[in-house]
Amino acid sequence: MVLAAAVVACAACDPYARPDDTQGEQLAARWEWHGRLAVATDSALTLTRIRIDSGRPERHDVLLVRYDFDPAYGAGDEYALTLGLDLGVARDLPTGKPLALGPPPAQIPAVATVTCLCRPLRPDSVRGVLTIHQRGVRQITARIDARLYFTAWHDSTVHVAYPLRQKLYGVK
Repeated sequence: MVLAAAVVACAACDPYARPDDTQGEQLAARWEWHGRLAVATDSALTLTRIRIDSGRPERHDVLLVRYDFDPAYGAGDEYALTLGLDLGVARDLPTGKPLALGPPPAQIPAVATVTCLCRPLRPDSVRGVLTIHQRGVRQITARIDARLYFTAWHDSTVHVAYPLRQKLYGVK
């Protein structure tokens, strides 16, 4: 009886969640096996777009994930973070080992955008780690612990950083 209660209690727990996680909700995740991240900036509209170009013939895994924060109706302080990860060949990445995010020499190049009711921000860098917990044929379960850095579009002296500590699910 006690064993059955313990099994039910553990099944309800999320093994990848932690008490200090940021409170975002992952609303989208796209994983492509033959892609590359395409980043386009438009200075006239002060925005940056990240998309997946899936025209590569060879194996190259990329992941595009979106998190929404404080999506309460009428709050006005909500924002969304979109994160692009260049995994290379995902099946070659180790599980359970923190992998560095950011520009080279980091193992996983990453780029991020923020959408908010604030001054326009352009991507600067992503620093942190990604730990892959499970990797299946059509899904990746991981944990991201990173800071996403942005610079004001028209004032290079203004910098903003957003923390992102959450579980991450990628689906093919």
